Amino acid sequence: MGKIPPAFRSAIQNPQFRNPSSLVPPSSSSSKPHRFPKKPPSHFPGKSPKPQTPKAPTLFKSPSLQEAKTVFNSIIKTSHSANASIDPRFHNSLLQSYASISTFDDSLAFLRHMSAANPSFYPDRSTYHILLSQTCTNDSDPDSPSSLSPIHKTLNLMVKEGVTPDKSTADVAVRSLCSAGRVDHAVELFKELSLKHCVPDTYTFNCIVKHLCKCRTLSTVYGFIDEMRGSFGVKPDLVTYTILIDNVCNTKNLREALRLVSVLNEEGFKPDCFVYNTIMKGYCMLSRGSEAIEVYNKMKDDGVEPDLVTYNTLIFGLSKCGRVVEAKKLLRVMADKGFFPDEVTYTSLMNGMCRKGDALDALALLGEMEDKGCCPNSCTYNTLLHGLCKSRLLEKAVELYGVMKSGGLKLETASYATFVRALCRDDRIAAAYEVFDYAVESKSFTDVAAYSTLESTLKWLKKAKEKGQKSQFSSVLPLQFLLGGGGCGVYLVWGWDISHGLLGNPKADFEA
Repeated sequence: MGKIPPAFRSAIQNPQFRNPSSLVPPSSSSSKPHRFPKKPPSHFPGKSPKPQTPKAPTLFKSPSLQEAKTVFNSIIKTSHSANASIDPRFHNSLLQSYASISTFDDSLAFLRHMSAANPSFYPDRSTYHILLSQTCTNDSDPDSPSSLSPIHKTLNLMVKEGVTPDKSTADVAVRSLCSAGRVDHAVELFKELSLKHCVPDTYTFNCIVKHLCKCRTLSTVYGFIDEMRGSFGVKPDLVTYTILIDNVCNTKNLREALRLVSVLNEEGFKPDCFVYNTIMKGYCMLSRGSEAIEVYNKMKDDGVEPDLVTYNTLIFGLSKCGRVVEAKKLLRVMADKGFFPDEVTYTSLMNGMCRKGDALDALALLGEMEDKGCCPNSCTYNTLLHGLCKSRLLEKAVELYGVMKSGGLKLETASYATFVRALCRDDRIAAAYEVFDYAVESKSFTDVAAYSTLESTLKWLKKAKEKGQKSQFSSVLPLQFLLGGGGCGVYLVWGWDISHGLLGNPKADFEA
């Protein structure tokens, strides 16, 4: 999907079609006031794939216990280092490798074989933590009543061998359960370990709170915190309150966020920069720039120094609600405080300018950004592409797209949709197909998403035909191939004026 059949490609190269096969402007075009780089710089983030760390070779190729024993025996016989044969880290690495592909019972049997084959090896706490982590993540039926029995089996084995579970043991088990989505079991185990062995530390406690916030109601989270405080003496710290404040801000419950700040003060904690930034972010997401400024002023009154994230958050929030002039003033404040604008700062300002219809000024800001040594990222280019299309500056958008394509940059969903619709609105259907092909080939998003956008555009064309609007040309081409030859009944008519349909789609509204 995403390829145009040869017959159709030959059809769209008909000279009667406007700019049929390329988005590159003709060489005779007039000089342009805004400069575009020939291509993104070599250090452009996202142009080159991130270097991947080479993976260590897998020692065990099969989960077969017998084969694992054979491999271990061979290693012991051929080992020329006496220290390697008794070093627990050596045996733990072997157990870790085998546990990654085997069942818990086989891993336990392999551990026993290592101890029997090499009596000088004594399992330590880290050895049992490997088994414990495996039981937490590889449970076949996490909802069964006995789902914690393998964990209990490992803990009992530890105690039997004289290794008492400690805070690190609790942390390994709880984090593994939370990572596997078994938050309720993590809570149950947390309480059990607190009663039988030792009370886990605040790091483990905050891990559970964080995962509870993601999948449970706020009342459930508060109930867990109160129970831990009353029954086991585990009190929330500054990190706990920060997690809670971030959660309620994400749910747009800013009143509760401010209440938590007052509770935090009552508990003897002083809100730090991260707490204030989190609250400001919540106001900015709701386009309530004035309240964000109030939090900023309160932050300074409390003696907390703003950081780069603070200023970027405020610039984003002010730009989002149309207060671009005030956002620009913060650039000078940043410089006075020793902070230099980064790609997030400039992209936020461009976002605000494009929202106000000042896409050309946003484009000029790109040149200023590069002159100051700040490298734009993919979001910067997609923001500008979207804004230029919404401002009906299609030729500038075409130029910018050429820069992105030359650098191998990916398109984002919103900018791609707006660009394709703008091209179709301007009767540049062949160019829209070219963008569609590039989106698929560059794997900007799924083929289905790319096709769905193109299909919705074609539906607007069909709707225009059904309303009896006249075309500048009489060429009508079937598009059945787009649905795998199933006969969608959609037809492409060149030259229709469908601006109301294409640019009125709510999905194409400018987003941050």
